[in-house]
Amino acid sequence: MQKEISLTLNPSEAADYTIVRQSIAAETGFEENEIFGYTIIKRSIDARARTISIHLVVNAFINEPFQKRPLQQFNYQDVSSAKTTIIIVGAGPAGIFAALKLVEMGIRPVILERGKDVRARRRDLAILNKQGIINTESNYCFGEGGAGTYSDGKLYTRSSKRGSVDRILNVFVHFGAGENILYDAHPHIGTNKLPAIITSMREQIIACGGEVLFEKKVTDFITDGNQIKGVKCDGDLTFTADAYIVATGHSARDIFTILHDKKILIEARPFALGVRVEHPQSLIDHIQYHISYADAEKNNISNFTSQFLPPATYGLVEQVDTRGVFSFCMCPGGIIAPASTNNQELVVNGWSPSKRNNFFANSGMVVQVHPADAILFFKNHKGGKSKTAESPLLMMNFQKIIEEKAYTAGGGNFVAPAQRMIDFVANKVSPSLPSCSYLPGIKSSDLQEVLPEFISGSLQRAFKSFGNKMKSYAGGYSFYTNEAVVVATESRTSSPVRIPRNEELHHPQIKNLYPCGEGAGYAGGIVSAAMDGEKIATQLASIFKK
Repeated sequence: MQKEISLTLNPSEAADYTIVRQSIAAETGFEENEIFGYTIIKRSIDARARTISIHLVVNAFINEPFQKRPLQQFNYQDVSSAKTTIIIVGAGPAGIFAALKLVEMGIRPVILERGKDVRARRRDLAILNKQGIINTESNYCFGEGGAGTYSDGKLYTRSSKRGSVDRILNVFVHFGAGENILYDAHPHIGTNKLPAIITSMREQIIACGGEVLFEKKVTDFITDGNQIKGVKCDGDLTFTADAYIVATGHSARDIFTILHDKKILIEARPFALGVRVEHPQSLIDHIQYHISYADAEKNNISNFTSQFLPPATYGLVEQVDTRGVFSFCMCPGGIIAPASTNNQELVVNGWSPSKRNNFFANSGMVVQVHPADAILFFKNHKGGKSKTAESPLLMMNFQKIIEEKAYTAGGGNFVAPAQRMIDFVANKVSPSLPSCSYLPGIKSSDLQEVLPEFISGSLQRAFKSFGNKMKSYAGGYSFYTNEAVVVATESRTSSPVRIPRNEELHHPQIKNLYPCGEGAGYAGGIVSAAMDGEKIATQLASIFKK
């Protein structure tokens, strides 16, 4: 028989197959030799108490042969002669998963991506990191896989209402991800492994008769009444289809501007903006796993941690007056990267490799921004023009100006302005800065000159509070420390614009235009964007496969 069993073990026990079998036997009352094996259904870490526990939910095979975990199968059809063609603008998670779902349902997708494929894109990232030279069409945001390819590969989402999280994870496994993402509480692939998976997805789409075209930047939508008749790309190429999915990501400002200029309805959208904070990963481990440095040295805890526990993570949130401040995209064992898409604008983001084995831990620390904040900012901004809440580009323009101020403060070449954390709270320019993973480099600066007061003031109060929430029981280690460096600016947390859609999921004015994913304002990460892509594809199949 098969039986689902919950176990609570220490980290070394949970990593030992024999001990887990023994624990299953003890829990069920059977002999150990009657336990033929098990598969993990769910695995999570509980580090709230001083004694760290691993919670396992397993499917045990008792007196019957062990079977490997059944994986979902996907029927990708030959769509080379399909009657319906859908153009997808953008090859991020939303666009790729929309295309795969269309292929499953017998519809031919054509993806138009402004950037390059993942292999060519990697060379442009190296030039940006080492030389401070940006390719505005091929960078951490633009290119095959979108921003998700080079932003850690986190697959955790609370957005289950959009679709099946389990299905999305199984698609990733089908194309090469490890099975552990199916049962880890906070699944993660790693930036180093995602490119090969994305490449496999592209090859599947092409093998089935779809198209994935790179360096095809959409420059115009050809409209006729309430329909799109085609899209133009650089070089005056025109592509036509039965319907159009816009899945361009949160940084495609030119798409927002094109839609606005053509009087196609878009809306300003609240988002969050702030900084990226980096600590030594060992400090976060000591706090979260309740280990003093003396104990670590005495008991070789660092080896224990790397062998049986992953680098520690955290999630923080604080209400400062009426404004939310929260951690975003925490990257244990990670790297801070330049995520700009234009010259003279500075954006930072974070990512981790699959092993999460870098020396630092970083996280976005961001503050909620509302249209009223942006209006007041422009009113007080030197040389700024008056903005109103009626402008759908209000929040995008606010975001842009903060990024320009950060670039100027860093002195150029995408060097980032930075302060030590306690110095930042004390409004003190740091006389020196700690080592930092950000390859273009950091420069000691006064971040008060970069961030609006309502953002810097909210972060200052929140950092003190986070220090009280996150500290060790021994040794006085705290999140609030000058070992941490605050780097500006984390500004691409989500889209500052929403492209509206109705209950049928198409634009209220343009009946064959389908806004999709994070850039359109309907997702907030890889999995939610992928689910939204599948949702749009399913809707289109219901229309064209009747």
